[in-house]
Amino acid sequence: MINKTFESVAAAVEGIADGSVIMVGGFGTAGMPSELVDGVIATGARDLTIISNNAGNGDLGLAALLKAGSVRKVICSFPRQSDSYVFDALYRAGKVELEVVPQGNLAERIRAAGSGIGAFFSPTGFGTLLAEGKETRVIDGRNYVLEMPLHADVALIKAYKGDRWGNLVYRKAARNFGPIMAMAAKTAIAQVNEIVELGELDPEHIITPGIFVQRVVAVQSYAISSSAKAV
Repeated sequence: MINKTFESVAAAVEGIADGSVIMVGGFGTAGMPSELVDGVIATGARDLTIISNNAGNGDLGLAALLKAGSVRKVICSFPRQSDSYVFDALYRAGKVELEVVPQGNLAERIRAAGSGIGAFFSPTGFGTLLAEGKETRVIDGRNYVLEMPLHADVALIKAYKGDRWGNLVYRKAARNFGPIMAMAAKTAIAQVNEIVELGELDPEHIITPGIFVQRVVAVQSYAISSSAKAV
């Protein structure tokens, strides 16, 4: 019997090793798997490379992981925001590396990894520091930069509901990077608000099929209200 559910966050993140490349879903705090990130902190894993849309908000989630000294490098689109003071201080002190990737390129590099695409040409970043050391090409009169796929050892994502096969549905904007990150990682770990029985999820509503998910854990982190529609 296929059963990918785990009883606790600690069990779901067990085995994450030092030096792992970890994708973390979320757009700001929407769709951020904060409880899974807390679980990684508890493992004591170090020297991590984090791939995410941003570099943490306040003192929670990714910011807490950075503050714990667990991260060696961040690959993201938006490292600095009004509340990204943890990353900012670490970067200025030379304690964390940064690779900035334009958001469209970030999404496509992750999608390319999950789709088995070796590389792709993008016009974004041509003629800037982001293109230094990369192959360029003129296609139909337009300048392009060769971008490589982003693979990960682990993807931490947050979904609305899941079943024991790992099928997932999301809630509104909380979907963001989760589906493509699940495809691009060797092990995708999903925290969900509720694990339902097989057949309860409408097949037409399933965004991430269970074939891309290895571990599912129920975490009561959702408090859906009029002020938090996408968390």
